[in-house]
Amino acid sequence: MNWAATALHRLERAGYRSGAARREVVDLLAAEPCAVTALEIDRRLDSVGRASVYRTLDQLDRLHLVQRVEIGGDAAGYERIDPDQHHHHLICEECGRLTPFVSEVLEKAIERISREADFEVTAHDVVLRGACSTCAGDA
Repeated sequence: MNWAATALHRLERAGYRSGAARREVVDLLAAEPCAVTALEIDRRLDSVGRASVYRTLDQLDRLHLVQRVEIGGDAAGYERIDPDQHHHHLICEECGRLTPFVSEVLEKAIERISREADFEVTAHDVVLRGACSTCAGDA
């Protein structure tokens, strides 16, 4: 079962009412390779009200189907939690650009730390903050 179908099924099982607006938000998140803000979702889904976007994101967050990524300031992005799409983020503190990255070296380091600390890591996310090449060139 794909992420969208799983999310809709879990929302229904949790007793949340179904509707076209919720499906549109879920479908948009399922198609995104990385985090998007609630305002971006609101702008892209003309037929969905802002309250429905926030309500759906809250419901998905409560069910641990999305991850909230603090972008900076008051902005947060949301992305689906999908083991097949695991990645981390680089966030430019100047322009807010969010860039996903995958690092096998980082994953192995987390596994090693987990073993050494005798600690079972069940989830992790890494956010590196700084300046993208465009903004760093302006400095």
